Amino acid sequence: MNVHHPDTLTLMEFSAGNLSEPHALCIRLHLDQCGDCRSRVDTLDSLGAVMMESQPQTEVSSGMFDSILSRIDSDADLSGQQVTTVAKGTARISPLEKLLGEDLNSLPWKRQMGDVSVLDITDRFPGQREQVVLQKLAAGGKAPSHTHRGEETTVVLQGAFADQKGVFNQWDFVVLNQEDDHKPVAVGCEDCITLSVLSAPVKLTGTFGRMLNPFIR
Repeated sequence: MNVHHPDTLTLMEFSAGNLSEPHALCIRLHLDQCGDCRSRVDTLDSLGAVMMESQPQTEVSSGMFDSILSRIDSDADLSGQQVTTVAKGTARISPLEKLLGEDLNSLPWKRQMGDVSVLDITDRFPGQREQVVLQKLAAGGKAPSHTHRGEETTVVLQGAFADQKGVFNQWDFVVLNQEDDHKPVAVGCEDCITLSVLSAPVKLTGTFGRMLNPFIR
């Protein structure tokens, strides 16, 4: 079961088609494995269709907006009773597999520092401003202490990591910004692989890491 999810406003932006392609990919990967959030998006899609059919001059009041959010939360409480089935013999291909075309562990990883390896896939999203990076933290390894110069959206693709906010397992979703200073640790017996979308480079905060900041782009 996933513990960390996109917030309702982010799901609303996804449903409305307002997210960039990399951010939408992160949401789709989470939705593929999270029934709660799929239920929320289904509700948002339905409400959006109803609003599109209304007169274009109609304004959405704050009361209506709060009602929509309450409806979404109510429907999500019932989503645990829903079961998604896949026909026998049907192989499910994730959006990331379609994008990469190969297994995560077979990718041409580049060791960045210590226990961290990276693969920049920004070029797979032409015209996008954000940096899109796959990151692999070796099992039991630690990433350098860092904060963020902008916003970082991350979904866990394999394994798990822990920081001061808790444990993030496979398909969990997290958004970090300048207020977050953390040192992720890979937990479990396999490498932790994440997909991150960054609006700006990270900023190392450890004693040694600060000396490397001028070289991080």
